[in-house]
Amino acid sequence: MTDLKNAKQSLNRYSVKELNESIGLLLSRGFAPKFILEATVSKSQIKKGHLWLTLTDGKASVDAVAWSSTIKSLKFLPKQDDGVVIIGKLNFWESQARVSVQVFDIRPSISTVLRKFEIVKSKLFKEGLIDDSLRKKLPKYPHSIGILTSVPSSALADMLRTAKERWPLTKLQIISIPVQGDNANKLKSILSKLKKNKLKLEALIIARGGGSREDLMLFDSEIIAREIATFPIPVITGIGHEDDLTVADLVSDHRSATPTAAIVDLLPSREIEKNKFLQNKKLHKYYLKLFFQNAKKSLITKKSIFQSYSPRLLIKNKRTRINYMYEILNALSPRKLLKRGFALITDESGNSIYSVKNIKENDKLIVQFCDGTITAEVDSLNYDKV
Repeated sequence: MTDLKNAKQSLNRYSVKELNESIGLLLSRGFAPKFILEATVSKSQIKKGHLWLTLTDGKASVDAVAWSSTIKSLKFLPKQDDGVVIIGKLNFWESQARVSVQVFDIRPSISTVLRKFEIVKSKLFKEGLIDDSLRKKLPKYPHSIGILTSVPSSALADMLRTAKERWPLTKLQIISIPVQGDNANKLKSILSKLKKNKLKLEALIIARGGGSREDLMLFDSEIIAREIATFPIPVITGIGHEDDLTVADLVSDHRSATPTAAIVDLLPSREIEKNKFLQNKKLHKYYLKLFFQNAKKSLITKKSIFQSYSPRLLIKNKRTRINYMYEILNALSPRKLLKRGFALITDESGNSIYSVKNIKENDKLIVQFCDGTITAEVDSLNYDKV
């Protein structure tokens, strides 16, 4: 009893209202106006336009609320079991001595982003929509392409500048799209309209500048991936940085590291093409010159062959050959031998006598000289011993 009396004299006295006010004052002094909270959503529901959440880390839980005025600016609305990163402040309800977190901004945690990525990726892979054999070939010299990106943006400015430098002949059709937040249905609607409206595009670029991996979560959407996978013309993605990979990249026909790289990968370089043209022109000139040189040689050869078959040349060659044969025959003529002192002996029948054995005594022989003939009678025969 004495202790209670002493306590009443030494301790502060509070009403419930005063106690709660004191707790609220201590909390407001002990916490910064804003803080970051990482948690998992165990419960999520919207009531009267406000988002009510229960956040947990597996060991403890706390309530949180995003007022309707805040919800309008949120780019991500979490569902149950989503990992989140929240920027908020403490709210203390004095009447109930209850603490909650007032949400200013909420983003998916990297674990949530990667989990969704793997789920959608696995589903589309099983359906055969993630397949290199399905990739459409990019046009070599596109006349008209579509660029889907945020308008205005630094990424778009870089793309337009690069396109003008590389290949200004290509017509660029710019279509403004949301590039982050809970806008999958809106982006799907834009892609669906492009499918139906034949804009005579030869390729489509979907681009988004750098940001955190959580900011790129829109491009992990299953409905967006399906639109890209079934698009009738080649789709090039240039989303985030080189290390960022989204589901949209996996189903696209070509993945570029950045938005600017998408332009580089799709459009030819006029400097390179100019050098190719000059080199081809040089080679064409060389081969044309070589062609005419070979043609000239061929004509000369054919002319020579043709001339060799001309009547005049044939007659000349025949005449030369006849003269040559005449000289040979003339050289071998018996008359030539007779002029050199030889005589031609025949019997009365005109048969040539080549040996003493062919004649006998009293035979009459005809002896022909170069200037006439005589008739001789054989008196005797003398044989040479050989």
